[in-house]
Amino acid sequence: MKTLIAASATLLTLAMPALAAGDAEKGEKTFNQCKACHMIASEDETIVNGGRVGPNLYGVIGRTMGSVEDYNYSDGLAAKAEEGEVWTEESLAEYVQDPSEYLGSRSKMTYKLRNGSEDVAAYLATFSD
Repeated sequence: MKTLIAASATLLTLAMPALAAGDAEKGEKTFNQCKACHMIASEDETIVNGGRVGPNLYGVIGRTMGSVEDYNYSDGLAAKAEEGEVWTEESLAEYVQDPSEYLGSRSKMTYKLRNGSEDVAAYLATFSD
């Protein structure tokens, strides 16, 4: 019995990353909550015409945190940039749930995306190399 419980716990632990993966299609719909402040635009085209309060999120996954040129980041994200931290789907999903908590300091992003953060991260990943 102990072996069965241990094996089950191991399988659940190994499956967690797969369970955490988001759905880009759902994320596209959820991103409507983000476009009041953020756009998604490459050099050639605007994919989502959103606000300019927050940085452009085109190519955010794989980009150094706090690195969009001419955007004035909070001290917390500026520190992450200095440390060379890079956005991953996982880190972005965690950040958008509670930006200030993620940074450990006040964030300029006050909105908290409580549901669908993994989906939005998966959606944004479709615009990254």
